[in-house]
Amino acid sequence: MNLTIKDSNIKEKRFTAIFKDKNNKVIKTTHFGLKNPKIGTYIDHKNKEIRKNYRKRHKRDLDTDDFKRAGYLSYYILWGDKDNLKDAIEDYKKKFKLK
Repeated sequence: MNLTIKDSNIKEKRFTAIFKDKNNKVIKTTHFGLKNPKIGTYIDHKNKEIRKNYRKRHKRDLDTDDFKRAGYLSYYILWGDKDNLKDAIEDYKKKFKLK
């Protein structure tokens, strides 16, 4: 499965994740992240304490096995272990075995 992340065309959302199968057919499109969150996200401010609190509040977003949901994308890309978008996306792809 392939993943592409681009800017969202939805006014309130920051990014769009496009998941495609091996034949390049779109499986799911997910918009995630607020466009202008008050304090930003971890990839913006790089504050580990704020990240820790966000992840504690949003751990329940991972209660399903569907890593294509907005909660997963925000948790691991915007609030993940990497402090820049490029590395965060690569880390997400590796974690869920995507290309």
